[in-house]
Amino acid sequence: MRIVIVGMPGAGKGTHAAALRARLKIPQISTGDMLRAAVAAGTARGREAAGYMKRGELVPDRQVVELVRERVMEADCAGGFILDGFPRTLEQALALRGAGVGIDIVLELHVPDEEVIERMTGRRTHLPSGRVYHVTRNPPKVPGADDITGEPLSVRADDAEDTVRNRIASYHAQTGPLLDYYRRQAAGEPGAPRYVRVDGSGSVAASRARVFAALGIA
Repeated sequence: MRIVIVGMPGAGKGTHAAALRARLKIPQISTGDMLRAAVAAGTARGREAAGYMKRGELVPDRQVVELVRERVMEADCAGGFILDGFPRTLEQALALRGAGVGIDIVLELHVPDEEVIERMTGRRTHLPSGRVYHVTRNPPKVPGADDITGEPLSVRADDAEDTVRNRIASYHAQTGPLLDYYRRQAAGEPGAPRYVRVDGSGSVAASRARVFAALGIA
């Protein structure tokens, strides 16, 4: 099963990808992780990517797609794979298809904007350890303090409300055409990926059950 997971920041892509990876025994592929690994390994592609990253620029789609193409040809992807949050744009999807990377299912995790805002702005992080809490969903024992050390928790810049709203607006602008493309493919093109839209709201357990049911996973 070759799966692409699409959804807003905070929709649970990584969480559900990890659950699918464990259940289906197929790799979860993150383009960010692959880029960082290529940079750390000092490969030619990694050195090129590092140049863009140091300048604060996005790594070009052609390079990211080539990394994905090479990754899915590895032996552990023979039974399928999960692309976590890529492609994000129509251009990336077209490039992926042009590179010969086949997809079986496009899974859209739909969560209302206001719930995404509540999820992300409620996060509190213990920066030294990376432990993450939520003011209502996973509160610390003492408000504002890490359970282990008692040190103060922080709101990451990415979780500030203005930043979250900007990321949501960017998602809709970039990903709307991508989802339309996959819907049209699924509706009228033989052999196209199946398009599955799942309600990702509510608890992790409830949304995970809906994901598994939609994909026919026991």
